[in-house]
Amino acid sequence: MTSSELGDFLRAQRARLTPDEVGLSSYGQRRVAGLRREEVAVLAGMNSDYYARLEQGRERHPSAQLLDAVCRALRLDDEAREHAHRLAGTAADALGAQPRETVSPVLRQLLDGYAYTPAFVLGPALDLLAANALADALFSPFEKADNLARMTFLDPAAPGFFTHWSQAAEATVAALRQATGLAPHYPRLHELVRTLCAASAQFTALWRSHGVRGKTHGVKELVHPEAGPLSLTYQTFDVCGAPGQQLVIYHAQPGSPSAQALTLLGTLAATARQPSDGLGQEISGTAPLCCPTVPASQVV
Repeated sequence: MTSSELGDFLRAQRARLTPDEVGLSSYGQRRVAGLRREEVAVLAGMNSDYYARLEQGRERHPSAQLLDAVCRALRLDDEAREHAHRLAGTAADALGAQPRETVSPVLRQLLDGYAYTPAFVLGPALDLLAANALADALFSPFEKADNLARMTFLDPAAPGFFTHWSQAAEATVAALRQATGLAPHYPRLHELVRTLCAASAQFTALWRSHGVRGKTHGVKELVHPEAGPLSLTYQTFDVCGAPGQQLVIYHAQPGSPSAQALTLLGTLAATARQPSDGLGQEISGTAPLCCPTVPASQVV
């Protein structure tokens, strides 16, 4: 992390607020959007010169109490506040060990145990470190399923795969922003950001907005070229034995069209992997990835 990252973050948060939103009277012509530095200082109860040094990177060691006051003045939510503390080095985990980039055999076995739903493990830079067979099938439209951020912004399949691409893009960048606080000295993360900034103006614009949001739970609206539309909920779990890794599980409502589409996707993927007897006939005995076979008339 550079000394200016905390200042960049604070400036972005200051720009999103107006005097009316924080109970201040507006005066004079404003050259830039948002609050002035001295207004934030007043709200935080600190000297305006000190706050200016904080934004400019000249003050690199604020106390946790002073930074909390700034966070309250800027109306930051819990995730953004924790991110600010990590950038400032005042969080307990700000100087943690380098994240692991390999997945343990036990966790790989756990992934394979989720036979009926996509499951995969992400690193802090959103690298796909491991995936079960159904997750591989789900991401098969992409040229390479290696990193969710690269796939979202640089793979031509992304706009058709994500029903609401702009929302997916914003969430992806916000997750990477949070990771810069969780793993501030992780070279892979900074390398990825440089690559995406150089290749995507859309990524660059979102990155400069400094939105922060962890990948915890939500709904994914996807379209797979073979299985059709999919509405999947997802939940993430921190891997305690490997800080920085997250287990992500997608789930379809039982009996829903999305569940039937997952069944179809799993069956197609299993069929594609079956060996041939050399006469164009598949050898039986390979179980499908998903639930018991659904009649063709019910598959959508």
